[in-house]
Amino acid sequence: DYDAVIAHAAQALPGQPLLLLGHSLGAQLPGLLREHARVSGLLSVAAGSGYWRDNAPRIRRAMPAFWHVLVPLSVRLCGYFPGRRLRAVGDLPAGVMLQWRRWCLHPRYSVGAEGESAQRSYAAVRFPVHAWSMQDDELMTWRGTQSLLALYANAPCSVERIAPHEAQARRIGHFGFFREQFRDTLWPRALQRLEALAQAQPQGTAGATATAG
Repeated sequence: DYDAVIAHAAQALPGQPLLLLGHSLGAQLPGLLREHARVSGLLSVAAGSGYWRDNAPRIRRAMPAFWHVLVPLSVRLCGYFPGRRLRAVGDLPAGVMLQWRRWCLHPRYSVGAEGESAQRSYAAVRFPVHAWSMQDDELMTWRGTQSLLALYANAPCSVERIAPHEAQARRIGHFGFFREQFRDTLWPRALQRLEALAQAQPQGTAGATATAG
């Protein structure tokens, strides 16, 4: 779907820079896309490596049991991951969940789990990546964000930490960026960052934006 959206946006606005606003998984996957040569920049929001040791402390303590016991056992019994019943992630096909398990158990996440082809794909990325790490993110840590950026080995990367008070809020968290309350604070700031990414490209300053999360 990600590649299809990029191809559609590029066809709709030919010659314009194509920017990605990627939340969580949406900022992890561009390194594996077939269409990343069309991308002009990525704003990563609340994203990081899913390697379990990089998880926030509250969930990191539960991850060994989750990945080594709950996931393989539930997939074997049900034929899929019944996340809705378990109140964890959501229902996912067995193959998807087991692949994600491999990623999260490897220190280099997707690149480490998928091997040389994934490493070459991430290394081919040349578009700039700017990451926002939310100070009160209950899932992703500062270290996890830095680990994710390290996968984009040949891309110009930068990262900034955002605290709730900067957005005139008591909490942002992992999903908060998309809430209406941040329309006048974080959303304009994101637009400015996307415009800066576009201006760094030779095609011009306006363009299409694809959002994924």
